[in-house]
Amino acid sequence: MAITVVIADDQEMVRTGFRMILESQPDIEVVADVVDGEAALAAVEHHDPDVLLLDIRMPKLDGLEVTRRLSALAAAHPERGQRPRVVIVTTFDLDEYVHQALRNGASGFLLKDASPAMLVEAVHAAAVGDSLISPAITVRLLRDMAPGVGTAGTLRQPAEPLTDREADVVRCLARGATNAEIASELFVSLSTVKTHLANVQTKLDARNRVEIAAWAWESGLATGGT
Repeated sequence: MAITVVIADDQEMVRTGFRMILESQPDIEVVADVVDGEAALAAVEHHDPDVLLLDIRMPKLDGLEVTRRLSALAAAHPERGQRPRVVIVTTFDLDEYVHQALRNGASGFLLKDASPAMLVEAVHAAAVGDSLISPAITVRLLRDMAPGVGTAGTLRQPAEPLTDREADVVRCLARGATNAEIASELFVSLSTVKTHLANVQTKLDARNRVEIAAWAWESGLATGGT
């Protein structure tokens, strides 16, 4: 089955470029491209896509508000699952935008100058519930989220303590490593890494690996804390 995608961006050139890139892939189908946030919500309702590519600054509703509404809808109707997965694609490398997008439930954050291969990878990752953030901002953004974010009473606590190996995996993740890189660094199999991350996601009640990484920086685990 092809991964279905809706593109939402107010620039026609961007929509056309993204469509060409994605439709060159045999397993991706762009089912709609729209010009504003309200049309994005309507397209999601009509097409029920696997992935939604969203610009931030759009008429009527911006991408952050669209992401928030979709996340709230998924929370209100868990039987529908987290669908679509949202990937923000924007020209604005502003920390406040990145932070808000991820907190609103986005599965990825790319800059528009990302390579075509990275755009395709982000769609593939989102479709299976994984996440991808532009390498240029990954570690910086997560590191900078730490000060003042996890204040007393607001930092989520795991339902069960992380094992030592789970903590090792999360540290690597927080520093921007892919699953394959984590497996290589820790001398374990790729399936073992995925199992550890799935366990951590359950313990933290996190929506995706981005939230796990953000928690690692907020809690101090990423810098060697516990």
